[in-house]
Amino acid sequence: MELEERFVAVDFRALTSEVLRALLEEFVSREGTDYGLHERDLDDKVLDVERQLTSGEARIVYDLVDNRANIVPVDKSSIHG
Repeated sequence: MELEERFVAVDFRALTSEVLRALLEEFVSREGTDYGLHERDLDDKVLDVERQLTSGEARIVYDLVDNRANIVPVDKSSIHG
């Protein structure tokens, strides 16, 4: 499978609010996420990522091989980090 075929961009506005919230919560609570010296609560983390999606700084990509969604910075979305 070609790299371009493996990842699909997902418009966050097409998701229900419940699905988007679940995706954001799962994303911000992944192991290894570091928020610096001060831990922040889940709602603050979710709001930050939601703002990044709304502003166009980040987007959701879905990996068809791993069956997993990820949120990536727009300028690095071709890297599929």
